[in-house]
Amino acid sequence: MCNFVAVLQKTMKEQSESKYRHVLKYTGIFGSVQVLVILIGLVRNKAMALLLGAGGIGFNSLMTSMQNFASQATSLGISFGAVPRLSEYFEQGDVRRQEYYMMVIRLWSLIAAVLGLLLCVAVSPFVNEVSFTWGDHTLHYAMLGFSVAFMALTSGETAILKATRHLGSLARIQVLTAIVAVILSLPLYFFWRHGGIVPAILLVSFATMVVTMFFSYCRYPLRLSYRRSLLSDGASMIRLGVAFVLAAAVGSASEMFIRSFLNVEGGLDVVGWYNVGFMISITYAGMVFSSMESDYFPRLSAVQKDIAATNDTVNKQVEVSLLLLAPMLVALLALLPVLIPMLFSREFLPVIGMAQVTVLAMYFKVLTMPVAYISLARSRSLVFLSLETSYFLVLVVAVVVGFHYWGIYGTGVAIVVAHAFEFVLTMTVAKTKFHYRSTGTIATYALAQMTFGVLAFVVSLLFDGWIYWITEAALAIASTAYSLNILRQKTHLWEALKQKFVRP
Repeated sequence: MCNFVAVLQKTMKEQSESKYRHVLKYTGIFGSVQVLVILIGLVRNKAMALLLGAGGIGFNSLMTSMQNFASQATSLGISFGAVPRLSEYFEQGDVRRQEYYMMVIRLWSLIAAVLGLLLCVAVSPFVNEVSFTWGDHTLHYAMLGFSVAFMALTSGETAILKATRHLGSLARIQVLTAIVAVILSLPLYFFWRHGGIVPAILLVSFATMVVTMFFSYCRYPLRLSYRRSLLSDGASMIRLGVAFVLAAAVGSASEMFIRSFLNVEGGLDVVGWYNVGFMISITYAGMVFSSMESDYFPRLSAVQKDIAATNDTVNKQVEVSLLLLAPMLVALLALLPVLIPMLFSREFLPVIGMAQVTVLAMYFKVLTMPVAYISLARSRSLVFLSLETSYFLVLVVAVVVGFHYWGIYGTGVAIVVAHAFEFVLTMTVAKTKFHYRSTGTIATYALAQMTFGVLAFVVSLLFDGWIYWITEAALAIASTAYSLNILRQKTHLWEALKQKFVRP
């Protein structure tokens, strides 16, 4: 009996270690691709900062926020809703149904492209009125419709590659399009400065579409056919993705409103500062989340009917994501005074304080995001929509209040407040509606790592010179050592590396 219990405990431990290794592996793979894409993007951002200044980055931010809003509002949820059924046909090896459903996806992508183009043209006069107090940029906003159309067609092909497990192709597409974006946009910025911003957006979105179609069409050639059933058979795909689309549209609209508000109240320089602070603190740090949709969400969906398995999957994702991200946050917070002028220019020095406080929001995000996916895995899309809408409403109000009282620094405080609110709300809903239970282990890890992060932030407020760098380095090393020690215990990380790289 004792031997049986010992064997059972050993088996359970090995299974747990295997799950941790899986999460660590795929978070590392997709995160590495994202790091490469970010590094390539840094070249573009540096050139934009030098050639266009804060005002140019602010103008680009306004254009891209409108582009994203129109894309999300008219995408019909194809990138999300198309995946489950096509993935099912792929797993079954049903080639005939695969080919037919790809025609459904491509037809609805074309419909979304036309809707996006028409929306941009229709709302461009209104958006120009609320976004600018000078000049007429109606034509700029209308021209974005072509970019939105290109993005819709790209989204359909991306869904096909994702559903058919061509993750390697998706990774190559990300890297190639990042390189192409640099090659196409820099000459436009150099010769036409602000006048090259909208053409660059159009060219980059067109190039992204061409590259994505190349990879997709090589594997699944385009078949031109029209049947009325193609429209009706896409209805379920649209229904599945509509809440996801609405949530994304609310987010894009909120970001567009925030940037328009900052432009009216503070000018394009303030929009540029906000965009850089947001980008470097949230977008760049979010590389750890890049595996969520490709790896974590399918695993969570597979066990969504089992409460215990769901909780276990979510908690392991939270633990690994927190342990990987936390040391990066401490290092990022400490290095921002060097990174911002180096990656952009000294014109962006006023954003350092805002970016440092914004980093703290990522501690709440890493605890919230895996839990928020439970509602999507269980097809409770309205719950997901409600959570996202509540968060963005709080974010908008907090940014308006924060900027009014504390300027650009106040927008960073607002982002932290909004993420803290989202954390509390998401945990409450997950507990009451989905019987989610976090663990004491997560609470311990979060308390330890957030302590390192808060201390690093306090040091940034109180000290400078050699005291600042020594203290921040010590905190970064301590946070890293803490995470590595836990990952070593849970995954036998060192033993796996030895087997891989050291020959007996």
